[in-house]
Amino acid sequence: MNITTGRIPKAQKVVLYGVEGIGKSTFASQFPDPLFIDTEDSTLHMDVKRFDKPTSWTMLLQQVEYVKINRPCQTLVIDTIDWAEEICKKHLMAANGWNAIDAEGYGKKFVALAKEMGTLLDKLSEVIDVGINVVVTAHAMLRKKEEPDEMGAYDRYELKLEKKTAPIVKEWSDNVLFANYKTTIITDSKTESKKATGGQRMMYTTHRPSWDAKNRWQLPDELPFDYSQIAQAFEVATAGVGQPLVTEAPQPFPSPVDDVPLPEPQPDFSPDQRGEIPPVVPQGLADLMRNDGVSYEEIMQVIYVGGFMPQDTPAENVPIDLWNYLASNWASALGLLKTQIRNF
Repeated sequence: MNITTGRIPKAQKVVLYGVEGIGKSTFASQFPDPLFIDTEDSTLHMDVKRFDKPTSWTMLLQQVEYVKINRPCQTLVIDTIDWAEEICKKHLMAANGWNAIDAEGYGKKFVALAKEMGTLLDKLSEVIDVGINVVVTAHAMLRKKEEPDEMGAYDRYELKLEKKTAPIVKEWSDNVLFANYKTTIITDSKTESKKATGGQRMMYTTHRPSWDAKNRWQLPDELPFDYSQIAQAFEVATAGVGQPLVTEAPQPFPSPVDDVPLPEPQPDFSPDQRGEIPPVVPQGLADLMRNDGVSYEEIMQVIYVGGFMPQDTPAENVPIDLWNYLASNWASALGLLKTQIRNF
């Protein structure tokens, strides 16, 4: 048995949520060497590293897997997780033929949603395990909190997620930070009239009846909303953790004056070289095809060999439900392609 004492540095799981427009994305961009999975185009005005915007649930999970395997950053940012949840909803609706995610059937759809979101959190934990921090941003929403009769009900800020999803995100995180504008009410002593003033951006780090928050860095309950306020605590918690992989820099081709023959160009078999993906293929599926090097001709062979449509059916006659089914079951489609089509 091994017994240790003292602090053990590790990569951190941070949830940062706040009201609209307060600067969540900018705050997240100040964590060490961030790479964004931008689900809502909130970083287009920022000079940051980002993946292509995920257009399907499968694509989003693949991006997280890429970070785990290749370690291209020190911090992975999901911006925002409530928009990621919307992508997850569309995935489940397409895969199950649902018109909506609602409480029908004793809430089984919400249970399925929470389970699928749990899959994302599990993958993010695997990113943590290889020493990469994960920052998850979210919008805030006011929700009525019902207490026993003697206490009544009141409004409180929570993550803008479904009721079964929000708790597992909070439980998964090491730190939940809430950002809001602090407003001071001034009362005129003569007229008893009240006026709101201030509007300073603040960050709240501990739970209160009016909001969810927690932290394991021993932060003050209330801080100005600025990364410098948590930088030292974050560095202490992660000291020596999360260095990106160092790869050998590509060597330049020899100069022609060296009289050394240049290497023969190799053919490029990416989808763009083997044929453009026509617009009839939905964007989400087209993105998955590009990510995995699947051409338009190959995806049509998946449809034919898989028995979904007769041979030589034009793409224009493929129903949208079938395109969505392929995107939702992309791993199976790739398996069919690799075992029964590319091996021919």
